[in-house]
Amino acid sequence: MEVILIQDVANLGYKNDIVKVRDGYGRNYLIPQKLAVIASESAKKQLAENLKQQAHKLAKLRDDAQVLAQKLEAVVLTIAVKASENGKIFGSVTNAQIAEALEALGISVDRKLISVEPVKELGEGKAVAKLYKDIKAVIGFKVVAEAAEE
Repeated sequence: MEVILIQDVANLGYKNDIVKVRDGYGRNYLIPQKLAVIASESAKKQLAENLKQQAHKLAKLRDDAQVLAQKLEAVVLTIAVKASENGKIFGSVTNAQIAEALEALGISVDRKLISVEPVKELGEGKAVAKLYKDIKAVIGFKVVAEAAEE
């Protein structure tokens, strides 16, 4: 069964994509959750017309994401965390901490768009920000120990 996605669906596709799914998944999950509609001929024509009208907007979003990706690639963040003497940190560096550090530099990125491998020690790490359909930025960061308060 072919469906047109109304919203982005993880591991399936993006809004306005036409994807082929199993009948049960489409009829029992995607359509009732209002994530997709059946891709009939009239729905495809309507989608084509909408995409034609949105092409300019999408090009601007893509350009903005490209510029933001270049900014993020140039930035190296420093994140201060509580750590033991041997370099193990308490907890882990999260996407929220990276988003806050970016916000402090004046770069606004939603924390949900950032994915980071768990970092358990002081040192360097990388996070990936998924900014647009096919535009990703790698954000480098250093994890340092917080200064002990006395």
